[in-house]
Amino acid sequence: MLNPTSLILFDLDGTLLDTAPDLGAALNFQRAEHNLPPIPQERIRPVVSHGSPALLKLGFGIEPNDSRFAGMRARLLDIYRDCLSSETSVFPGVEAALLGIEKRGLRWGIVTNKPGALTGPLLQVFNLQQRAACVVSGDTTPRRKPHPDQLLHACSLTGCSPDHSIYVGDAQRDVEAAHAAGMRALVALYGYIDAEESPTDWQADGVLSEPLEILPWLDAYAGPAVDRSSA
Repeated sequence: MLNPTSLILFDLDGTLLDTAPDLGAALNFQRAEHNLPPIPQERIRPVVSHGSPALLKLGFGIEPNDSRFAGMRARLLDIYRDCLSSETSVFPGVEAALLGIEKRGLRWGIVTNKPGALTGPLLQVFNLQQRAACVVSGDTTPRRKPHPDQLLHACSLTGCSPDHSIYVGDAQRDVEAAHAAGMRALVALYGYIDAEESPTDWQADGVLSEPLEILPWLDAYAGPAVDRSSA
């Protein structure tokens, strides 16, 4: 039987790329501007997948409804843009996993909440932009994950059906977005998951301890995605 999976979509931060060192450096640079001491990288790493709101909450204790939030977020992203790929790297095993997907005649793409102005340049550095069947950033659609809009847009761009697609990410909202879109979800356990989180409770369709584990998962998979619309 031919593998019915036609599209594998990946989150970016904490799934394909280890961006935590540069995001952590940007946050600590901003803290230094406010005469605050640096936060250890091990405290920053688990919140990176939750984006700038989580970083600003950790670094300054402010929420999106705070009057300072917009200005602080803009400054953080400006700092980050200047060190976008200084210490960022592809997770070990990702390149081999992508090659394995391509050799199986399958397509893969990227769906991230990261703003497009940062996503594009970062992907160019690692030669991923040219290989991806689609790239959907946080500002590509009006609503971001956990809404399914970005994933459905990726399916529209590639002409693939959601029930023949898989989304791989390292946050609960990734699983929620995938299931809301009608596709399977795999959790990247090697990503930015806090010790207090329980990925086994996220009701994902599978977990990956390292990127290459997706290949036997794809080879063993048969059948359409489960209909959760009435769940």
